[in-house]
Amino acid sequence: MHPLALRATPRSCNPMIKATTTRLWSWRYLILRRIVQIGVLLLFFGTLHWGWSLFGLPVLSGNLSASEVLGQVTLADPFATLQILLTGHVLQSEVLLGAALVLGVFLILGGRVWCSWVCPVNPVTDFAGFLHRKTWRKNLFALPRHLRYTVLALALLLSVLIGLPAFEWVSPIGAMHREMIFGLGLGWTALVGLFLFDWLVVKHGWCGHLCPLGAFYSAVGRYTAQVRVKFDQASCNGCGKCQAICPEPQVLNLKRLAQDGQVLSGECTNCARCIPICPEESLAFGWRLSTPVSGSAPVRHPLITKEDHP
Repeated sequence: MHPLALRATPRSCNPMIKATTTRLWSWRYLILRRIVQIGVLLLFFGTLHWGWSLFGLPVLSGNLSASEVLGQVTLADPFATLQILLTGHVLQSEVLLGAALVLGVFLILGGRVWCSWVCPVNPVTDFAGFLHRKTWRKNLFALPRHLRYTVLALALLLSVLIGLPAFEWVSPIGAMHREMIFGLGLGWTALVGLFLFDWLVVKHGWCGHLCPLGAFYSAVGRYTAQVRVKFDQASCNGCGKCQAICPEPQVLNLKRLAQDGQVLSGECTNCARCIPICPEESLAFGWRLSTPVSGSAPVRHPLITKEDHP
């Protein structure tokens, strides 16, 4: 082969490598979220089935409602803990401290970070939302987003009335965790139904309209969450790409963003879909307590935030 051909070969690959690198960079938050979600499940699975240990102690045992790290640190789902307390049962101090620890972490990071970064159902609903956007593109009926707070209240009320943690008995989150870690069972039917509901009936129907756990984290993290999506008004051209991709588009109201300089809504999941898709790089993660990033230039072609309609 001629020497010039050898030197030309790497150069011919550069555009492809550059395009791949650019695409991977645009997917960076999605890739990180999947690593965290799969990693948590893998730690549970490996500890149970492969005996994973560190210093002779099990790495992560239990389930998403109550678990132990290295057999020493107890972690508990704050929402499940609240339901159990409402039933009148007394919990051990280790469980209460574990729930307080988990709650404290999500209060700082942003309550609904759980939904997009940890919840095992999130990849299922994300894929259903992708299919809905690509193939179906319509809702069979409208659901108000505040309905999830009604479901939250009902779950807590039923826990009091029946003496059992109501949502834990029907939670698709717990069902998926059990199916993935302990083996296949009837829980898969609920997950298939949830997937079909999000794909063919209501876009983001479960996570965006019904899930009481998401409503719980939204409520508790509304005023305390410190990791927020910052907004630069001066560079925004109002193209609407961020709202189109966001599973909670109501949180990206440009008028409110211009006023606050950041997304303050507790319903934001910090999934970061909006950040890499913005062509003007007007959105970025930052700390809530830092000075808001906001320019003096007005937003061109302002968007009207509204619910998805059939």
